[in-house]
Amino acid sequence: MMSLWKEFSKGLWQDLPPFKLVLGLCPVLAVTKTAYNGLGMGLAVIFVLTLSNMLVSLLRTLIPAKVRIACFIVVAASLVVCVELLMQAYAYPLYQQLGIFVPLIVVNCIILGRAEAFASKNTVLLSMADGLGMGIGFTLSLTFLGSIRELFGYGSWFGMDIMGAWYEPFTFMVEAPGAFVCLGLVLAGMNALTNWQRKTRGLDAIEGPIHDCKTCGMCATKPGA
Repeated sequence: MMSLWKEFSKGLWQDLPPFKLVLGLCPVLAVTKTAYNGLGMGLAVIFVLTLSNMLVSLLRTLIPAKVRIACFIVVAASLVVCVELLMQAYAYPLYQQLGIFVPLIVVNCIILGRAEAFASKNTVLLSMADGLGMGIGFTLSLTFLGSIRELFGYGSWFGMDIMGAWYEPFTFMVEAPGAFVCLGLVLAGMNALTNWQRKTRGLDAIEGPIHDCKTCGMCATKPGA
């Protein structure tokens, strides 16, 4: 149980995909004009990531190493088709808002990265815990960023008027440059908090995002990591 919790919880903070691993930034920047869009995209990613991890883990001994990436893409693509059909049937306005970024989940770095780095090497339960935790962390990140942009850009949150008639919307926040600025501020805040936590543990401060997944080889090159 402790191992399951460890794999699940790492995606909620320690290896938070957009802010700690800095992965999947394309949908993070593109679909977070509102909190609703961020939540919708995040739920779609949870579905695909959890089930793709499960299927890759189930098939890991059957998939030849030379074609594993192609097989991972086929698994993800099949699940994305399911998501598209479900969204078209039950959440068509959201599907229209998200547009091309729903089918692009197939090549999301998080989906392929977790399949290659974790699911292809671990058991089904651990892989599902990893996928669910990463998916929830990704969803919370998109919803948080979307909430900030919607609140300042429209004066609302999930479509509800929050600021009132007196508020003059800061439309820059819902434009493309606003997405980059907002993401940069959040990353700066996360890095500052990470360094503060490291200092309280007697570790050296570092520059840039930090994580401990050890799947990309970057950790060993960072001083104090």
